[in-house]
Amino acid sequence: MQNAKVHVPKAVNEPVYSYAPGTPERIALKKRISELKSTEIEIPVIINGESIYTGNTVEMRIPHDHQHVLGVFHQAGEQEIKMAIESAMDAWKDWSCLPWESRTALFKRMASILQRPHEQTINAATVLGQSKNAFQAEVDASCELIDFFNFNAMYAQEIYAQQPLYSPDGIWNMVENRPLEGFIFAVTPFNFTSIAGNLPTAPALMGNVSLWKPASSSVYSGYFLMKLFEEAGLPKGVINFIPGSGREIGPSVLDSPHLAGVHFTGSTSVFQSMWKTIGDNISKYKTYPRIVGETGGKDFCIAHESANIDALATAMVRGAFEYQGQKCSAMSRAYIPSSIWPDVKEKYQSMVNEITVGDPENFSHFMNAVIDQPAFDSITSFIDYARDSTEAEIITGGTYDDSKGYFIEPTTIVTTDPHFKTMEEEIFGPVLSIYIYNPDKWNETLKLVDETSPYALTGCIHSTDREIIVEASKVLTHSAGNFYINDKPTGAVVGQQPFGGSRASGTNDKAGSMMNLLRWVSQRTIKETFDPPKNFPYPFMDKD
Repeated sequence: MQNAKVHVPKAVNEPVYSYAPGTPERIALKKRISELKSTEIEIPVIINGESIYTGNTVEMRIPHDHQHVLGVFHQAGEQEIKMAIESAMDAWKDWSCLPWESRTALFKRMASILQRPHEQTINAATVLGQSKNAFQAEVDASCELIDFFNFNAMYAQEIYAQQPLYSPDGIWNMVENRPLEGFIFAVTPFNFTSIAGNLPTAPALMGNVSLWKPASSSVYSGYFLMKLFEEAGLPKGVINFIPGSGREIGPSVLDSPHLAGVHFTGSTSVFQSMWKTIGDNISKYKTYPRIVGETGGKDFCIAHESANIDALATAMVRGAFEYQGQKCSAMSRAYIPSSIWPDVKEKYQSMVNEITVGDPENFSHFMNAVIDQPAFDSITSFIDYARDSTEAEIITGGTYDDSKGYFIEPTTIVTTDPHFKTMEEEIFGPVLSIYIYNPDKWNETLKLVDETSPYALTGCIHSTDREIIVEASKVLTHSAGNFYINDKPTGAVVGQQPFGGSRASGTNDKAGSMMNLLRWVSQRTIKETFDPPKNFPYPFMDKD
């Protein structure tokens, strides 16, 4: 019996609002920012749908105005972790058995809620708590999150529709995509509200339950995501919200025999530590945990002599400085041939000099504040290192000020050493390092790009020569999980460019794709025979 082809409605990417003066979305966003900013809130730990106030609190401050307190959040401890695991495992009994159509409907409803033009709470919280400008918040907290919900729903339907291609007469072959037997530990970063929304929900869509630990610097927007889940009707205990110290929460969670998976975005060192702990604990788990992670990056741009100067300069500015370079995909190192460098430099500096840095509530600013004091101190230490070095020259920016907010000017370092510290180490801030190479050493430079960094997340090639593009793509096959041709190395769109890298950048399980969702199910093959044999001998055993 040949299976009939199942039609799955195709998801489409959410259109991006412009937030131009006078538009309804601009008016609604400004209004919501003002409302949120005028009220201090107290964010609890949320377990089984109940608010828990532990008394161990941390202040939440606006990065671009760090004297302004948005409120406090309560941190989970060992007792709350135990409660969260018990709640999750209790919720798993019903949620894992719920028809996939019912689960999918909840997440499509979340997308529908976010699509309301007047519903700007998540965007406003992202602007205030993470210092994103209106456009960056719109692309992230609205559009990408809506896309995650809608495209994951489509991919889930495709997964459940896939069945064995053939069943002989008298036999029915089936495949069941079961949820994992346990809970998923979702650990999310500060820089993308959409990632924070996707990491606990993608496994939940497939029938799993999640313990969600948000980054401490983005608990504010995370709390409003939990309110979104609640409004959509997500059952209690399916996602438990456990903000707090990673050093406190991680060991307790990873020690549980019910750990079935980790969905992680964050630093390479933390992910490797978690993986090691899981390996040390492997004999105690009920099932082998699925480990999915997207970690660091040292993302590159390699330009050829044939590059279009305007396109290259624009990609450098946008790739390096959008959201203050606080993207794991941000352009952090560039290799420019000396033959075109004078023209590139002139165009690039002209663009950078037009950038203003300031409060995202003033919509005219291209750049805003970095996330917090530790990030500010780390990023500026790289700038100071370059300023003091005889092997580097700062050609834009290089100044910073944390008196009111954590502001750093868009900084460009030109170095004579391709292995200079800022060419090799992840900075995660608005700093682009450039190495000027001899165009006669094109092949050697391609090899240099591939071997300089342990990371392999994103990268781009700028050239108008097709043979050069093909050559670069081949040499850099394993240098980037997302490779861009004549574009910046950032801005992956759900359903268009599945995102993720390998090497020290992660497991490359491509969030927002079918590949990622398959990591959260365990298949059971079922064969039903309608007229089973009644005796054991086979025909070959008959006597001549």
